[in-house]
Amino acid sequence: MTLPPRLILGLDPGLRHTGWGVVAQAGSRLTFRAAGRVSPPSDVPMAERLRLLADGLAEVIALHGPTEVAVEETFVNRNPASALKLGQARGVVLLAGAMAGLAVSEYAANRIKQAVTGYGHASKDQIQAMIRILLPGAGDLAADAADALAVAVCHAHHGGPHDR
Repeated sequence: MTLPPRLILGLDPGLRHTGWGVVAQAGSRLTFRAAGRVSPPSDVPMAERLRLLADGLAEVIALHGPTEVAVEETFVNRNPASALKLGQARGVVLLAGAMAGLAVSEYAANRIKQAVTGYGHASKDQIQAMIRILLPGAGDLAADAADALAVAVCHAHHGGPHDR
């Protein structure tokens, strides 16, 4: 009996743009399913932006039916106000997966870059290029969406059994 593939939703948190990408994994084979961004308008109050982010992620989860979620951990930001805002968006991202009843895993940026490019300090351009190679069909994506797919690829490599 063949098991259905794991559907991994990778998320790259951001308040302006949260990238998302869905990858199917069957054994060691990864297949691109979908990718995009949730981009709440910046001219509405913070609480409304966070609600719109949560609603957008709930729509992505409902539409693509992932079985697991992987999220990029927040890097340290020199600007405390920016770090706080990013932290609020990241909280919404983590909560969206948990509210859907999905297991949520987190990965450091260097680990994600290492998993995708073989180099823990790869540039965004290098990540985008490798995503195009690893996931044919993904095409040219916004950096946020490519980063989200990289999170999903990292989870596929490091996030538990591949034979589910």
